[in-house]
Amino acid sequence: MTARLALLLLAALAEGADIPLPAFTEGPPAPGRRALVTAPEYSGTKVRHVLALPDDWTPDWKARGKSWPVIAEYTGNYAPSLGSSGEVEGAGLGYGLMRGRTIWIVLPYVAKDGKGNERTWWGDVTATVNYAKTNVPRVCAEFGGDPTKVVLCGFSRGAIGASFLGLHDDQIAGLWRAVWAHDHFDGVSEWKGHAWGSPLARYREEAAVRLRRLNGRPLLVSQGHAGEATRKFLEPIVTRGVTYLKVDMAALYGKFPNEAVPHPHTDRWPLRESEPKKAAESWLESALR
Repeated sequence: MTARLALLLLAALAEGADIPLPAFTEGPPAPGRRALVTAPEYSGTKVRHVLALPDDWTPDWKARGKSWPVIAEYTGNYAPSLGSSGEVEGAGLGYGLMRGRTIWIVLPYVAKDGKGNERTWWGDVTATVNYAKTNVPRVCAEFGGDPTKVVLCGFSRGAIGASFLGLHDDQIAGLWRAVWAHDHFDGVSEWKGHAWGSPLARYREEAAVRLRRLNGRPLLVSQGHAGEATRKFLEPIVTRGVTYLKVDMAALYGKFPNEAVPHPHTDRWPLRESEPKKAAESWLESALR
């Protein structure tokens, strides 16, 4: 961590403010910065992911024998009233827990025409799943990610996607050491008008098949709203390895909208010091051990 970044973090904590996300760099990925990366197979398109390297990353990581955990993330849908852009650039959930201590990749949903990122729902499911299968191992190989310590997380659409995409088949499911979903979950609610999410009975059957691919690996289910629907759905299917976390958004932010977030349905809460943030961080550190 640079001295300047450390001072910014200390100042933000002293003021009770949210920790800022790293700035974007115009060049290649660098420590303490976010970079927009176009994978070779999508050269000439606007399909891209976000990549941020740990604060202590150096190009000679291999000679130093260094490696880092990886947090992979799926974003929420485009929803301006919620403050969600639907873009990889708008993600913040994964960075909030292990700030500058892991490699962080925000994965895209590949649009059906293959020319850009999809801002609402999945785009081309096969292409989106294959993107993760290709680029998560690539990031590990090129930047020192530990392939045995890759955690998948997601907010809202991404929380559903953590299972719908992240457990889509045995190959992609095998990438993850643990999974974290915040606000929503695959199979809990019917998504009418979408063949993948309705009717509810069939959707739940298919979601149960995906969830069994966890095979006991750690799962964190956090939510900022009341209700036990997710727990009731999951308990008969995933019988071990699940942690449930309630996040009191009113206690964190007061009234909505406010200067930090417009709505309690947000991925920004891990950027603010709190007991739920500490609990999620403790879960993540335990999962990585």
